[in-house]
Amino acid sequence: QVQLVESGGGLVQPGGSLRLSCAASGRIFSINTMSWYRQAPGKERELVVIITSGGSANYADSVKGRFTASRDNAKNTVSLQMNSLKPEDTAVYYCNANMAVLYRVGYFDYWGQGTQVTVSS
Repeated sequence: QVQLVESGGGLVQPGGSLRLSCAASGRIFSINTMSWYRQAPGKERELVVIITSGGSANYADSVKGRFTASRDNAKNTVSLQMNSLKPEDTAVYYCNANMAVLYRVGYFDYWGQGTQVTVSS
């Protein structure tokens, strides 16, 4: 089986920084894209950033210039450095990986359990 495990969430004051990490493990054959999504209370889940295997990243307009994603293909990890955090960044952040695994044909989306980020004074 495979799993995605996130870490690094927490409570931070406005203007502060947090770094999220996500590690994929298990019977992985190949990883296509890795992404971060977030879901605030009462809102739909939204894409924060998607990063290709080549390291090209596309960000939501709301986080451009403040968030930076990075990926380590050798370790099957993706990180999200979040700076200049705002109260509206408060949400549960989910890691997503589009992967091919050894026991299943094709690429499918896999999700982490989510990590809470709260920006409040």
